[in-house]
Amino acid sequence: MKRITAPLLIICTLLLNLLAGCDGLDENYSTNPNHRLSFSTDTLSFDTVFTTIGSATKQFMVYNKNSEPLNIERIIQASPATSGFRINVDGRKGDNFDNIRIAAKDSMYIFVEVTVNPNGKDQPLLIQDSIVFTYNSVKQTVLLEACGQDVKLIKGGQTLSEDTKLTAERPYLIYDSLMIDKGVTVNIEEGTTFYMHDKAKIIVDGTIVANGTMDKPIVFRGDRLDFILNDVLPYDRTPGQWEGIVFNSESFDNVFNNVIVKNGNNGITCKASDPEKSKLKISNSQITNMDGSGLRAVNCNIEAANSEFTNATADVMVLAGGKYNFTHCTIVNYMSLKSRHSLSQDGESSQTLRILDNFKVNDIGPYPLLEANFDNCIIDGSYKASNNLKEGELQIVSDEKYILRSSSSNYLFNHCVIKLQKISNDNFKNVIFITENDENKMEYRMTGGEKNKYMYDFRPDKETTPGVGKADLFVSQKYPVDRNGVNRLTNNGPDIGAYEFVPKEEE
Repeated sequence: MKRITAPLLIICTLLLNLLAGCDGLDENYSTNPNHRLSFSTDTLSFDTVFTTIGSATKQFMVYNKNSEPLNIERIIQASPATSGFRINVDGRKGDNFDNIRIAAKDSMYIFVEVTVNPNGKDQPLLIQDSIVFTYNSVKQTVLLEACGQDVKLIKGGQTLSEDTKLTAERPYLIYDSLMIDKGVTVNIEEGTTFYMHDKAKIIVDGTIVANGTMDKPIVFRGDRLDFILNDVLPYDRTPGQWEGIVFNSESFDNVFNNVIVKNGNNGITCKASDPEKSKLKISNSQITNMDGSGLRAVNCNIEAANSEFTNATADVMVLAGGKYNFTHCTIVNYMSLKSRHSLSQDGESSQTLRILDNFKVNDIGPYPLLEANFDNCIIDGSYKASNNLKEGELQIVSDEKYILRSSSSNYLFNHCVIKLQKISNDNFKNVIFITENDENKMEYRMTGGEKNKYMYDFRPDKETTPGVGKADLFVSQKYPVDRNGVNRLTNNGPDIGAYEFVPKEEE
């Protein structure tokens, strides 16, 4: 035992001496008040945070750019009890930290979250706190701030079983689902915003009447208000954040006027219905940026005017059987954040517009196409112009297995711009075909990409853009202003699509 104990004593003594030597490094910490910390930001700002709902985690960096180590004697959060901010310093949670060492030319993270208490106000309220760093008689501060917004929270699934008016004083935060019973009408006030949490959806057996205005549209969007890429790509421009709006078979007489539906998996889905009853009327609206389809309808009666249907990883619009009338609509797919693909199991590519006649859906049907009329519409996308109607941006297909009669006269494109090699038949009247010729292509204000911060603007970019001044005047007279309120009946005649050409403002 003595032979073993002696070496152990020697080793322990050496270790103690080494530790004592390490402690002596404290004497090397800088005491120079001119040696300062640097921070990746002087203000850590959160976008609007819904009350009672925690934020995403943000962080900032603390740098010691000096040639000597620093001992931060104290890091404190100024108002932890009242602000709702929570911090994590060097892997430790709390609001008060002592003797945090940071080596020369080194750095560390500080993580921050915030939960805002309800404030009883309709408008957002600014919440502030600060983190104070004390060392060598120096104090430095990083400001924390967030806007807290009271919301009407719908959580745990909620069913509206009587006629209801949803008002705009505070936004709605839907955490899972909102259902509307059969026979129930829900009126939505102008300016109302619905923030939809991951996988949230609205299921309608009754009726929605959503009447927004150009200045105060009704908005359905995801509930993430922060950025994926700082200052470049916010969640508000990212698809796939919530499930979508579903109108079940017994839902009729729905109205969407000045409504924006964006950033879901599927925008609007209309289940098989009686095509002799109005399913949905859409006007002055925008359905955009879906990780799936924008509008899917089976055997329905849908009318749309002055509206934009754009950008989906699958088809922007799928119409199977039923009756459809679209006037002055921009139906375009330049999805770039995710790849375009088909939802079908046959591996086909996606289309901007897909019209199906005599197809079964979920083994029910077949559903005959009764009519599909497109007046003064744009059908365009990022694919090359096809030379047939079985692929490309426009697909019109009849399932021969279930053919009941010829559908050749049941669709019509009148004064439209279509990404398609020229087709000569009576179903295309005064159509401008967009081929691969450079002098004959659509030009829009913005079509995404990092240089545009992934924003889109589908207004015609030039006066020479196909469709400018080429709309059917007789049709346009029924819709004298475009989606942005621009008069169609002045200048050189009305333009095809939802938007009139407007010269760019001088920068």
